[in-house]
Amino acid sequence: MSTFSVGIKGKDFHQVEAETLSAAEALAHLKVGGLDRVVAVKINGVPGDLSAGLGDKTELEPIYLHSDEGLEILRHSTSHVMAMAVRELFPGVKVTIGPAIKDGFYYDFDYKRPFKEDDLPLVEEKMHEIIEADLPFTRKETAVSEALAFFKAQGEDYKVELIEDLDAEMVSLYTQGSFTDLCRGPHIPSTGMIKAFHLIKTAGAYWRGDEHRPMLSRIYGVGFSDRKQLKKHLHMLEEARKRNHVKLGAQLELFSTYEEVGAGMVVWHPNGAMLRHLLEEFEIAEHLKRGYALARGPEVLKTDLWKKSGHFANYRENMYFTEIDGQSYGMKPMNCLSHMLIYGSKIRSYRDLPRRYFELGTVHRHERSGVLHGLFRVREFTQDDAHILCTPGQLNDEIKGVLDFVREVMGIFQFDYELEISTRPEKSIGSDEDWELATQALEKAMDELQLDYEINEGDGAFYGPKIDVKLEDALGRKWQCAT
Repeated sequence: MSTFSVGIKGKDFHQVEAETLSAAEALAHLKVGGLDRVVAVKINGVPGDLSAGLGDKTELEPIYLHSDEGLEILRHSTSHVMAMAVRELFPGVKVTIGPAIKDGFYYDFDYKRPFKEDDLPLVEEKMHEIIEADLPFTRKETAVSEALAFFKAQGEDYKVELIEDLDAEMVSLYTQGSFTDLCRGPHIPSTGMIKAFHLIKTAGAYWRGDEHRPMLSRIYGVGFSDRKQLKKHLHMLEEARKRNHVKLGAQLELFSTYEEVGAGMVVWHPNGAMLRHLLEEFEIAEHLKRGYALARGPEVLKTDLWKKSGHFANYRENMYFTEIDGQSYGMKPMNCLSHMLIYGSKIRSYRDLPRRYFELGTVHRHERSGVLHGLFRVREFTQDDAHILCTPGQLNDEIKGVLDFVREVMGIFQFDYELEISTRPEKSIGSDEDWELATQALEKAMDELQLDYEINEGDGAFYGPKIDVKLEDALGRKWQCAT
């Protein structure tokens, strides 16, 4: 018999006498309310399974089904159930990865043909059978060599690759029924806890997002804690389909996309081109009114210049390159280089500052095919792009001026929006001191204007922190449309 010291976070610890003690048993002993709605638990701050064995002294924090963390675990577990169903229905299929995402989950499969919408009801039916069987999710820590042998024997080449890329001696496997997957977890106790899900669509996706790797077949699903929430979400999706801007763009003869033109490339019809023209006239007038100078740069610049700016080292995977007269050129993904060249074209005094340049510049970015979406994510688009050169003493007023500009334009178009400060990413240039000063300047301006904002850690540009403007559409969805 052993003595275990356990307690709920923020409360007193209790002594429990037992041979062994699982997290679920400890929560029951501590008389935690709503145990039937607990899907997992934080064990000394680390998410874990309810079946996990505890050590001598443990602080516990239950994760409830309705919480954001609980829903993520539920959706991840549902993706495992979907993978099991697909394995049983389609012999020879290979499984890859299947994470939880916002509102749902997906799983990517390698099969002899792409999955179709017609396959989804069959998969759902099989998933319901697995859920009704109430199969427990069991975790096993195993040596890498043993895991490799297991997946090689099953012909699961993608799992083998994932394991071989891990810098670890041990990995964790999760099993429900006849299906075993490589996974960190945690998972819900059993499949029977899944009450509300629906498979919504199929899509293609390259293995690991690399267009040079195999094209996989992805199945998307949504999942919620109860049928009421699922029904509400499915209704929202139906309303979104009615309001789909791609569909409306075609109906109103504004714009179209064509397979023969290329993915992410938009053709503007006369109605749409005129609408663009009017918006561009408005933007130019508003910038000139605020002391910006109109500029214009070429769409193709020498690669040497992109190397000098840091774009080649930090952004080249999103750029297009070509060769002209034996020299390498890059199509611009941003407009900043031309504006910097204009400023540097002559010796200037600090009395010339601030200098504000802006451009309605057409840019090209090599976005992955899987993320392209209507007009929100494309490979060729026109930016209302501005750059301000100023002294440190002018920085605060200039940032506040831009934020006032954003606030006024959003008000004219009656957009609801949110603001985020995105901080330094792992791949970046510049000193820690410069990043800290720049981030603090953004925060100071926002605070002085009494603007609400969130911090988005690690999502800044490689060259500096940024304020992201996220628009809210009629269905409450958020879209990042300005920086």
